[in-house]
Amino acid sequence: MKLEDKKRVLREMVLHRRFEERCYQAYIERKIGGFLHLYPGQEACCNGVMEAARPGHDYVITGYRDHIHAIKCGSDPKAVMAELYGKETGCSKGRGGSMHIFDVAHRFMGGYALVGGPFPLAAGIAKGIQLKGGDEISLCFLGDAANNQGVFHETLNMAALWKLPVLFVCENNQYGIGTSIDRSTAVLDQYKRVCSYGIESAQCDGQDIDVVYEHARTAVDYVRSGKGPYFLELMTYRYRGHSMSDSRGYRTREEEEVWKQRDPINILRDRLIATGEMSMDDFVAIEKETDIYIENEVIKFAEDSPEPNVADLEKYVLA
Repeated sequence: MKLEDKKRVLREMVLHRRFEERCYQAYIERKIGGFLHLYPGQEACCNGVMEAARPGHDYVITGYRDHIHAIKCGSDPKAVMAELYGKETGCSKGRGGSMHIFDVAHRFMGGYALVGGPFPLAAGIAKGIQLKGGDEISLCFLGDAANNQGVFHETLNMAALWKLPVLFVCENNQYGIGTSIDRSTAVLDQYKRVCSYGIESAQCDGQDIDVVYEHARTAVDYVRSGKGPYFLELMTYRYRGHSMSDSRGYRTREEEEVWKQRDPINILRDRLIATGEMSMDDFVAIEKETDIYIENEVIKFAEDSPEPNVADLEKYVLA
């Protein structure tokens, strides 16, 4: 990435982190209800891959840890927060909530509650691109545990057979809810599991955005050139539990601290400081500006927005 892009992405990653932590607070305050799956610790994954792709042009689909992917595609953070609050101004009119963020205008094709569900949908989107002859690609972000679903293998087979323009991104955060990957999965290196379908694949450090970007650029160029699907595994870690009801009793605080020593935001920040491109005071200023924006604009918008009209209860129901 160019220097100006790195500075912009650092600011975006701070926004993403602060957005998610503010969601946590709002949930504790009972202003957000239902399920809530947060992204802190994994910011380099979404940002690194999307910087190599074309957000708003390429199609993106993911699971239920989806807020940041939508924002990176171009969704207004205010509309995403309003959706979490269940308000009419939310990106899904308050009907979807945390696990069903959508923004078709920016080609974010949704977050999905069904584990592994986005795999065939991503392939379907890619088939549509192929039939229309477009230069877009389909990007599918999912966690490591989703790869144990049967539909993972069915989709990979079809994607390889038809040489679909789809990039599968495995955000391997080491756990499927509370189960460590070594207790649930025979082959720990997920990128090796696609070899039987003849799909190109790679694995890299998911905490360093420069590393993610370089691997993602190779993957994106491969898919966009018409060579078929690609599988990219990013080794990462979520700081919080699987969801808000998760006490993280299945892992040690020592393990968490080891991963926090390689925080994706701090890695990029320290690299820019070391090269003299910014100072710690600059970074602190970014954090303060971000907090003010989230509180005075994002949260205020969500709290001031109207509740959905009861008269519209059946408006978006297809029967």
